[in-house]
Amino acid sequence: MVLLLALGLPTVAFAAVDLHLPGAELNAFWIIPFAGMLLSIAVWPLVAPTFWHHHFGKISLFWAGAFIVPCLLIYGPAITLFHVWEVLAHEYIPYVIILFTLFTVAGGVRVTGTLVGTPQVNTGILLIGTMLASWMGTTGAAMLLIRPLLRANTHRKYRVHSVIFFIFLVANIGGCLTPLGDPPLFLGFLKGISFFWPTTHLFPPMIFTAVLVLGIYFALEVHLYNKEGRPAPLVEDSGTGEKLGLDGKVNLLILLGVVGAVLMSGTLKLGSFEVYHVELQVPGLLRDVILVGLAFLSLKLTHPENHRLNDFNWFPILEVAKIFFGIFISMIPTILILQAGEKGILGGLTNLVSRDGLPLPHMYFWISGLFGTFLDNAPTYLVFYNIAGGDAVNLMGPMAETLAALSLGTVFFGAMSYIANAPNFMVRAIAENQGVAMPSFFGYMLWAIATLWPVFILNTFIFFI
Repeated sequence: MVLLLALGLPTVAFAAVDLHLPGAELNAFWIIPFAGMLLSIAVWPLVAPTFWHHHFGKISLFWAGAFIVPCLLIYGPAITLFHVWEVLAHEYIPYVIILFTLFTVAGGVRVTGTLVGTPQVNTGILLIGTMLASWMGTTGAAMLLIRPLLRANTHRKYRVHSVIFFIFLVANIGGCLTPLGDPPLFLGFLKGISFFWPTTHLFPPMIFTAVLVLGIYFALEVHLYNKEGRPAPLVEDSGTGEKLGLDGKVNLLILLGVVGAVLMSGTLKLGSFEVYHVELQVPGLLRDVILVGLAFLSLKLTHPENHRLNDFNWFPILEVAKIFFGIFISMIPTILILQAGEKGILGGLTNLVSRDGLPLPHMYFWISGLFGTFLDNAPTYLVFYNIAGGDAVNLMGPMAETLAALSLGTVFFGAMSYIANAPNFMVRAIAENQGVAMPSFFGYMLWAIATLWPVFILNTFIFFI
């Protein structure tokens, strides 16, 4: 890898104050670590799930090192340290902290009682989850409601479709209204997009999409429910006598604190300071400290029985933290190449989403979405955010339609595959653990294409053309 990079790269001298890698001069070999990381996420869980389960952290570290080591040898420790520290401070650490906090707080809330899986009840669960996803995060809402949905349908023969539509709506589509909802939007918030910009600009297409998908689900559910003979729950599935409600409601108050902390970081002006040439905003640091404190407050105030009954454990968040370390580090040169625009080796990608220098919102929607189908939707958002110029003020103003298309593309298409968004795999694993025979990787994609692409095509003509 080092030899290949050295062969294709001229020697570059940097001024003492300029520690940025020259994106326009980086060749294709610098993209290999990022591509390898994303291919590992896509392939290893399918072909060698046991190996992946035990070694995904080492694989992630390997691909991070595949960038760090050549960068050290070619450009030296000063430039390498600057870029690694910059992405950790500005993106990775805040990203993991918000996911950790939402995961912890949602894990302390438990739906009590037993619901009976009828078309009306199941559609109601999906509707509630869709509404909660933007405020609890898609991960939080999915972890809160997937087990009640599965318990409600233990007597049903056809359950797979309910889990699939749950992934569509609760784990993805419902999360497009705030930075708390889905990781791509939180990364946008960290880049300067205001907190309520998605709420005001993405609400119409979100409602349109959610209503159509819920309508498709309800029609299919009624058909399958009648086909089963409208089954009644078995005696052993009729519940434990618990009343329907919520346990651990203190976590809902803590969730308000999470919203307040994120809002505060986007509105307060408390100055900044530099640590090794990287500017750190005081409100952002304060937000992260508050979020960690709220997570530990949730752990302190939540009864351990709640966590036990929720099957709460730390593996999902540890998996996300380890995998995204590799993603964020390995993608550094790819982002720099994209920032170079037409001067970089990926200038052709810019031409796909623009014509005569003008952005094409419908192409941003589909191209970012298709990339996000096979890659994780969070780094996909960053890639196309930089292609669009990376200027938050301009994107929220004259390029608002482009930003809306990018935001919806990465969030909506996150439902297209198991690997496109973190909660998808988590929901699938929980469902399979409870006896639901979920479709394969490509089987799930067939469901998604048949259901969602017609809805996305309608979105394109109504909102972006």
